[in-house]
Amino acid sequence: MNDVELFLAHAIQLEREAARRYEELAAAMQTEGNAALKVFFARMAHFSRKHLAEATARGGFRELPVLRDDEYDWPEGTSPETADWVGVDAQMDPRQALALALGSERRGHAYYAAIAATTSDLELCGLAGEFAAEEAQHIVELEKLIAQHTATA
Repeated sequence: MNDVELFLAHAIQLEREAARRYEELAAAMQTEGNAALKVFFARMAHFSRKHLAEATARGGFRELPVLRDDEYDWPEGTSPETADWVGVDAQMDPRQALALALGSERRGHAYYAAIAATTSDLELCGLAGEFAAEEAQHIVELEKLIAQHTATA
């Protein structure tokens, strides 16, 4: 990808989906009775909404393309935030919720990092690199929580 506007259109969609997924996980953990994970997932939804606002603001002075679902250029044909998404239900335990979130964050990071590594556009390289770094921080947080959960289980 070598077009900043196209990248931002993809980033906006990806972060919108991430926020929805984290909101679903927060609700599931509330049902599960796991207040700590409910708060964590709600915080992650907030961060995704913040990233969405940042991407939208960066596109504010640009004319971003409006894409239909089939016009997005996602790895494996589906958004990194929805790939392997099996949905959330009241039976989902904390381990499953964390694993699901970690998979999404890893795919999101890989998506942004691949763009940063392959684009010939310097502005886009910087933007994608920033988004990849944010996703990397989320991965670290999730891995710590998984380690804590595994140690206490």
